Amino acid sequence: MLVATNKLREAKFKELIAPHNKLLQGMALKMTKNPEDAGDLIQDTFFKAYRFFDSFEEGTNFRAWIFKIMTNSYITFYRKKAKQPKMLSYDVLEDFFLYDNLDYNHYSTRKVNADLVYEKIYDDDIKKALDTLPEQFRSVILLCDIEGLSYKEIEEIQGIPLGTVMSRIFRGRKILQKSLLKYAKEKGFIKNSQN
Repeated sequence: MLVATNKLREAKFKELIAPHNKLLQGMALKMTKNPEDAGDLIQDTFFKAYRFFDSFEEGTNFRAWIFKIMTNSYITFYRKKAKQPKMLSYDVLEDFFLYDNLDYNHYSTRKVNADLVYEKIYDDDIKKALDTLPEQFRSVILLCDIEGLSYKEIEEIQGIPLGTVMSRIFRGRKILQKSLLKYAKEKGFIKNSQN
């Protein structure tokens, strides 16, 4: 009887998590900025989610629940990593294949692969600006503007009031706007004023 119950639990967990796999993997990579750390974060998230799956209330927002687990796991990971000495990797990966072979017609459809857009359309200046945002602003900007989550979902994931979510998004966008002003002028998005 216990084996059957565990099989049902496992099947239900897989059913609920499957639609969110790519979104979770993309967000983990954006959070950690490292494929190995992202893999560890995903593994830790899945482990904790399965372990505490009994605490998930059926009928509530599973995506928000799993993202909250991942966000909390990331915070724990981030704090632990901050205490460790920095390791340098001399194996710098430069993969321009996807960028050089990007099919722009693919983006004319409504469904866009946010990870590919983030990695290959945003150039290094934009990625750097996003990466240098303070963590409290960066996480809500990534969830809202890159992953397309609603303010309400971000509220549930981050565990902060809706007003704080909106404030952090507003302030994060303002910081990005200031840090990307020179970039926008150089690229011709805005004209230099002669004041």
